[in-house]
Amino acid sequence: MYVCLCHGISDKKIMKLADQHGISDVRGIRQFTPLGSQCGKCIRQAKEVIEQATVTRYKKAS
Repeated sequence: MYVCLCHGISDKKIMKLADQHGISDVRGIRQFTPLGSQCGKCIRQAKEVIEQATVTRYKKAS
């Protein structure tokens, strides 16, 4: 599913970046994508996706 329609950024891309780079916030994702730089409506959904990725990462590590 697309999280950021303005830039075509999907939840899968956000999760992949979060997993690969250990990112746990939107600021970290914005180092690799222009997420939220246009209208900003995607920020809330992006935070939820990042939280999911973080929980999944910790479950895998346990």
